[in-house]
Amino acid sequence: MPERTASLSTAREQALAVRSQYEVLEERFNGKTWSLHELMIGFSNDVGYIGRLLLAHDGTWGIDGDPRSELKHKLAESMWWTFVLADKLDIDLDEAYAETMASIGAGLDATIARTRPAGANENDTATHSNQRSKK
Repeated sequence: MPERTASLSTAREQALAVRSQYEVLEERFNGKTWSLHELMIGFSNDVGYIGRLLLAHDGTWGIDGDPRSELKHKLAESMWWTFVLADKLDIDLDEAYAETMASIGAGLDATIARTRPAGANENDTATHSNQRSKK
């Protein structure tokens, strides 16, 4: 079983090491490495394939192979694409992820509080926040 990564930083390092290997082959076969736009087209292609794999997982689209195994691979590969694109754009994903999740969480907490049914317990908002932080 492959070694599990403990952080986004470790995963980023692994992703960029693999990207470096691809760049060696791109230089050999194409005389240049992929541009930002070519990388995005590759990522978009994989995201589209994930859609088809979800259909296969539900039994409405036939594929060769195991849909769950393919989904596992393509979802992990999508993380790889994200790290590669973030690196090309000089975006710190550790920071961006933490900020984005905090912002989304705060917005959801506010909506939950604002839409609380009359007479509901005020701890409903705290319960949702606590459940989210434990995951």
